[in-house]
Amino acid sequence: MTTAPSSDIQSNTTSNTKSKVWLSAELATTIEADSTLRELLAPVHRWLNTLSVRNHSEHTLVAYFAGLNQLALFLRGKRLTWTRCDKRQLAQHISQRLDEDKLALASVQQELSAIRHFYGWLIEEDLARINPTTGYQLKRSPRPLPSIADVDLLTQLLDQEIPDTPEQARLWLRDKAMFELLYSSGLRVGELVALDMADIDLADLRVRVTGKGNKTRLVPLGIKAAEAIKRYLPHRNLWVEQMDSALFISEKLGTRLSTRAVQQRLKVAATRAGIAQNMYPHLLRHCFASHMLSGSGDLRAVQEMLGHSDISTTQIYTHVDFAKLTQVYDRAHPRASYAQNDVDVT
Repeated sequence: MTTAPSSDIQSNTTSNTKSKVWLSAELATTIEADSTLRELLAPVHRWLNTLSVRNHSEHTLVAYFAGLNQLALFLRGKRLTWTRCDKRQLAQHISQRLDEDKLALASVQQELSAIRHFYGWLIEEDLARINPTTGYQLKRSPRPLPSIADVDLLTQLLDQEIPDTPEQARLWLRDKAMFELLYSSGLRVGELVALDMADIDLADLRVRVTGKGNKTRLVPLGIKAAEAIKRYLPHRNLWVEQMDSALFISEKLGTRLSTRAVQQRLKVAATRAGIAQNMYPHLLRHCFASHMLSGSGDLRAVQEMLGHSDISTTQIYTHVDFAKLTQVYDRAHPRASYAQNDVDVT
């Protein structure tokens, strides 16, 4: 992106930033020619310069400016300033972005986030007293339910016959250990490949997992997963190079396995087992959560094992179970649905 030429826009900032990565030369020219818009955007440039000094990414700065520029254009059309924008005006602007500009909900959410943070800065700088975004929320689209495989399908995957060729048999011992662990402990694939030898306790049947935000949790390890890991370890010790601490090792490279390799190996294993359903590592985590929740009903325990910071994320699996329950209800209960030959009594 080309940077803006020297102009009054730059003179309105309090930073010595040499260029505005969020502003193209063409847009800078347009703003320079519009005194009202230029005045509205002056504090926006000051704020973004502050964020730039704090090493916010160029992508973030560009996105923030785009959202605030749109609101500035709206305010200019209404002959309003930042301090005269209230919840009603904000709602009108957001509605326009959704209905007239046909912006996706996620994009409008991003713009609203930029507006919220900008007003927070204005208040800190004593340039505004009220943040119109306070308490304002967009209605989110329903979150899609995760795909779930039943226990029989997972048994078909995990208990398949060992391959005939020695090379493929060795790889399967490693792959089975990975897939058993994903399903046994509900790990994310990134958490799986990040495991070190020291993270696995085969005696006490537990695994130490480092999840999002570098948070560590202890998760139970199933017997079948522990047995699969024990069968794999002699091969791992032969493959490892340069004293790599990783639990799961690439046979060819002798170093830590990548997430992409785990994804590919799972597809290979599914095909070999004759499974038509699309299999991917996160599906095994979904299955762990759903099967644990349906078996125990303990939402808090499942939340802890999954490493969810917010229980609402875990609650989606209660909807998965309810969806299955309604299917059973519809098939079994005589009054669940209308019979095809209902008599019309008038």
